[in-house]
Amino acid sequence: MPSLLQRYATPLITGLFIISLVSGVALFVHVGTGAFRGMHEWLSMVLIVPFVLHLWRNWKPMKLYFKKPAFAVAVGVSLLAALVFVIPTGSTSRPDGPPQFALVHTITGNSADQIAPLFGVSTDKLVELLKAAGFTAANTSDPLNTIAQKSGKDDFALASALNGVGK
Repeated sequence: MPSLLQRYATPLITGLFIISLVSGVALFVHVGTGAFRGMHEWLSMVLIVPFVLHLWRNWKPMKLYFKKPAFAVAVGVSLLAALVFVIPTGSTSRPDGPPQFALVHTITGNSADQIAPLFGVSTDKLVELLKAAGFTAANTSDPLNTIAQKSGKDDFALASALNGVGK
């Protein structure tokens, strides 16, 4: 069995990398995001298995790479490139994610008295509905995302609670 796995590690890496490449480019240019997001995320996770098998199979030659300056430079540049996306920029003008998330973030950044008219309900009714949905800190003046945080919930739970209000 190990021979079979070792024989397919590199071809699987190649096939899964091509899928990751195509789906990653599609996500980058916002084409077919619904279809490609799950494919990209899950098959990238599957890619870990043949990658580890490939390293295991080729460990002795790989150790030679570790001693070369080019390996350290390549890993260093890769880590710096990744850090660019991780380090906060100080700008809060646009939350991460698709436009739907930005819309939810914008709405939940306002208080119940500010957004109740959007849903065609009174402020008191909106606060009552939020409390019934488990947002114990609901009030008329705090931003909804603050209410969610004080209630131990997140924006997704808040969006779920707001879904259907005023229908």
